[in-house]
Amino acid sequence: MNKLILGTRKSALARIQTAQVTALFSHCYPDLAIEEKLIVTKGDRILESSLSKIGDKGLFTREIEQCLLDGSIHCAVHSYKDLPTELPDGLCIAAVIERVPPEDVLVGKPGITLDSLPSGACIGTDSIRRKAQLAHHRPDLEIKSIRGNVDTRIRKLDEGLYDAIILARAGLLRLGLDKRLSSILDPSIWYHAVGQGAMAVEIREDNTVARSLTETLDHAPTRAATDAERSLLRELEGGCQVPLGVRTSINDGTLTLEGLVAGPEGTPFIEETESGPVHDAKKIGIAVARMLIARGADMILQEIQANRGQDR
Repeated sequence: MNKLILGTRKSALARIQTAQVTALFSHCYPDLAIEEKLIVTKGDRILESSLSKIGDKGLFTREIEQCLLDGSIHCAVHSYKDLPTELPDGLCIAAVIERVPPEDVLVGKPGITLDSLPSGACIGTDSIRRKAQLAHHRPDLEIKSIRGNVDTRIRKLDEGLYDAIILARAGLLRLGLDKRLSSILDPSIWYHAVGQGAMAVEIREDNTVARSLTETLDHAPTRAATDAERSLLRELEGGCQVPLGVRTSINDGTLTLEGLVAGPEGTPFIEETESGPVHDAKKIGIAVARMLIARGADMILQEIQANRGQDR
């Protein structure tokens, strides 16, 4: 293969992430020509509706995956949190790129924290997971949906439409906007999204050349952590727009996964934890999911799906 074609979304963050993957390929294969193909997804086109109401898996990935299947690109670069746990037949994840800090952060006035926000402050987020945690920890705040890329959300904040917004720390870091970060939401109480902070490189299973090139980029600890998180999500049969959060750590070969499922209004708030050898990452994810289900998590998700259907 003389040229590798990478497919990605058109957003500034997606292009930066793809540039980082391109740099990794170029470091490993200096003579390899790399081309970037920009693809518009359904999630990029529908900006007026809340993602939780659309309720569609693959909003930011389906069109890119179709390009993989028809052979117009060789690799797809995704934010791993956008990628459904069930991939189309014939596709696979060839590499998971080393994760950057996955925490959620508050963006607003300098130094403001979740605890210091005044009662009634307006917080912008479109994530049902973030909304549920806000409702649990600070039920006195006003939560208002916000859509758009990171720059658009910060612009809306600066225009005074919100007192603060919640974003992924990874996005701010990659965009060079980390100075806008007011505070990191306390990881001891706050759960991030499955796969947040990691990038995935997806290929066709039958493209052995692309596989051999891409597998060298795989970061084993990030792969294990995200395998555990995605196994939890898969077992719960939840899409990206469910109130499910995770925290994952690896120490001395032991992986610990903490999982949360919360009602949209902040209650119930169900938390479970499991640890085990790194090589059992997927089993750990399934174990946490089953503990959450035993405490009623499946009923919460079923109710959300039923209500979503009524809203359409």
